[in-house]
Amino acid sequence: MPYVDGYVLAVPKQNKSDYIRLAELSADVFKEHGALAVVENWADDVPDGEITSLPIAVQCKDEEEVVFSWITWPSREARDAGNKAAMEDPRFQDWDMSKMPFDGKRMIFGGFVTIVER
Repeated sequence: MPYVDGYVLAVPKQNKSDYIRLAELSADVFKEHGALAVVENWADDVPDGEITSLPIAVQCKDEEEVVFSWITWPSREARDAGNKAAMEDPRFQDWDMSKMPFDGKRMIFGGFVTIVER
């Protein structure tokens, strides 16, 4: 079964095109380093919650939208090797985290073992 890295973050609406450019570059890099698929999704029907929700989880502000993304890998081992190679890729070396089109401190992420796939 595949291994999945999942991400939820808040992106300012005005930064959508910058985020898409970054997402496209990232997808190319991760796929070249072994990812099976990279999927990026911009919120369309993501309700605010009273106790918990995706917007609450990432402290989404009025001028932001939630982005839900995942990378599918053949295995945890492929993911670990692919992430290491991606972080050493020259295209990622010039990243200035202070100039990202989102606040990385509010990003939620994690790795997941697939338990059902149909």
